[in-house]
Amino acid sequence: MLIRHYGDDHMAKGRSSTTGGRASRRQALRLAAGGVTLAVLGAGAAGCGEKDEGSGDDGKGSGGDRPAEDNDPSEDATPEAGQAPEPLWTKSTSAQTYGNNDELVAVDGVVIAAGNPLVALDGATGEEQWSLEGGAVPGAALLLGNGTLYLASGNYDGTVGGYDPASGKETWRSHLGKEYRQPRPIAVDEAQVYVIAEILEGDGSSSTNVVAALNSGTGKVVWKEQRDVGTEQNGVHAVVQDRYLIYTDFKQNLTVRDTATGGQVWTQKTTETNYGVFAVHQDLIIVPQRQQLQAFHLPDGTEKWSVQAEDFDAFQEPAIVEDVLYIADSGRTLWSIEPRTGEVIWQSGDLSDAGARVPRQFVKAGDTLYGATSLDEQGGIHAFDATTGALRWTFNDGSGDHRAWLVATDSTHVFALHGEDLHALPA
Repeated sequence: MLIRHYGDDHMAKGRSSTTGGRASRRQALRLAAGGVTLAVLGAGAAGCGEKDEGSGDDGKGSGGDRPAEDNDPSEDATPEAGQAPEPLWTKSTSAQTYGNNDELVAVDGVVIAAGNPLVALDGATGEEQWSLEGGAVPGAALLLGNGTLYLASGNYDGTVGGYDPASGKETWRSHLGKEYRQPRPIAVDEAQVYVIAEILEGDGSSSTNVVAALNSGTGKVVWKEQRDVGTEQNGVHAVVQDRYLIYTDFKQNLTVRDTATGGQVWTQKTTETNYGVFAVHQDLIIVPQRQQLQAFHLPDGTEKWSVQAEDFDAFQEPAIVEDVLYIADSGRTLWSIEPRTGEVIWQSGDLSDAGARVPRQFVKAGDTLYGATSLDEQGGIHAFDATTGALRWTFNDGSGDHRAWLVATDSTHVFALHGEDLHALPA
């Protein structure tokens, strides 16, 4: 591991970077994690793959649901060390997901998975709270901001809708224009909703697209800027920070725009790693580029620090959770990093020891970090000690479904979506 810093103001006081002459990788990881490694039951963690007895042929209740006998999270149902907890409830849903991190959200006491119809379930009981036919466009984000759930319209009429996540009632609507096909919300701040949409030609085809800002109060178009020919409206990952809109796309572009005018501040090419997923912390954009994790200064794009993975290991998708950067690499190492400086807080090799898949999405509840993996084999929802990186347990439903896992939390429950099955675990 090699950490490079650019500028004295970004060096962490009282820490030193690692520059070579290192011990073996396994020894270093064990020392970093305090020598703590828990045995994990992997994809078939006890109590996770089996269905409840007496509840139907597939172990679920009617309609493919498994009701919870007791949904009180305060009830002591602590499993043995190394075992995942039993789900409080499991529901079969209408989920139609593509593995994007923003296709499962938990807010205002409900949990919502992208699907048709779009259905909100009570977080404590799994009971349906509301349903919206045609509410979610496959692959589009469930975008939360300003107490509103913003959704792409499935009507192909240039509209974007906003809904109360607790009731499902429409509270906001904007019309970009019929000359734009299916605008998709990508980011939101206190003043504006940002969308990407195809620009329609006279024959109904499209070769260009536009990024636009919509007023989050009135719905009026604030600005719109045409993107370069060859860019796509799909595969865009975006974040708003201060007065900047930052986004990446399938063409490996990292672009920063001014939120007031839409003008491009700077852009540069990235690698194709992670399909453009990045993290933002204060005035830094943190981008994984295969073996290198780089932090760029948001106002001008200059590099501030970089971290190097081991040979042949590639960094996966990063996440900032409570001002800490978490990221895994393809060598099955989990990293905790101070995002201002790039200094490594800890590394854990427990995933490698367990032969488990690495997580690609992270949430945190209490002192536990939860990570969702892609695919099913040796994957699922991993629970880590957030202070050391020690792997506590892995939850897997035993379904064998090939689709990626998604995770969300309301701090009381951890919601795990796998295919159509949504599980609520105690946090």
